[in-house]
Amino acid sequence: MTALIVVIVIVAVAVLVVASSSIRIAREYERGVVFRLGRLIDLRGPGLFLIFPFGFDRLTKVDLRVITLEVPPQEVITSDNVTVKVNAVIFFQVLDARAAITRVFDFRQATSQIAQTTLRAVLGQSSLDELLSSRDVINQKLQTIIDGQTEPWGVKVGAVEVKDAELAPTMVRALGRQAEAEREKRAKIIATEGEFQAAQTLANAAQVISTQPAALALRYMQTLLDMGSNQNSTIVFPIPIELIRPLLAAPVPMEAKNPAQNEPVPAAPLNA
Repeated sequence: MTALIVVIVIVAVAVLVVASSSIRIAREYERGVVFRLGRLIDLRGPGLFLIFPFGFDRLTKVDLRVITLEVPPQEVITSDNVTVKVNAVIFFQVLDARAAITRVFDFRQATSQIAQTTLRAVLGQSSLDELLSSRDVINQKLQTIIDGQTEPWGVKVGAVEVKDAELAPTMVRALGRQAEAEREKRAKIIATEGEFQAAQTLANAAQVISTQPAALALRYMQTLLDMGSNQNSTIVFPIPIELIRPLLAAPVPMEAKNPAQNEPVPAAPLNA
């Protein structure tokens, strides 16, 4: 009886060991890549599935969700010989779990290395202005190149984003001076355009006033009113010749004659 109990216990323990070695569970976003005696078989999962224990089957689970991979900062020399430290982030997803396990040793490490080399190569062909202003174009170019490299591994690169571009302090000061000079340039251009428009308007106004003498006189009067707002000011105001020309052309009245002056002056007597 005792021997029977011992046998039952041994069998139960063996069953538990076999079951724990054979039963596997894969989540909805996981797939099990199984090698049976070194040969790749069909994928397992999601859910509950069995494998042969004691080394007959070797299981590797692959996550099919989108993975975020941060690329370490890379020192890049742009096409205009500016040294920039740039880091980026990659969003990729495994579409073929079997290819991701059988065609590359470590698809995450391989994707990271491809991203680093591609980042240096692409930014090395771009200028600093393109890096700062056309980042969307650079991101699209990086995504296309990296995705082409990882496609045989069953890895799909969805997006590549350049996060930060760190410049040397001297270059930051140079960019600040450049931006300040650009703002001064725009300010001078705007001021010059304003002066040109004002001069053009004044020229048009002068042309109109020159054809109307009365308008010129009214303008003089308006100027006198504006300048005379301060009572302590002395104004020398030239009168236009057009206003006094009628007075100059009028006949001058004759002065009244003095009766005493009309009398004849007696001649002086001649000496003998």
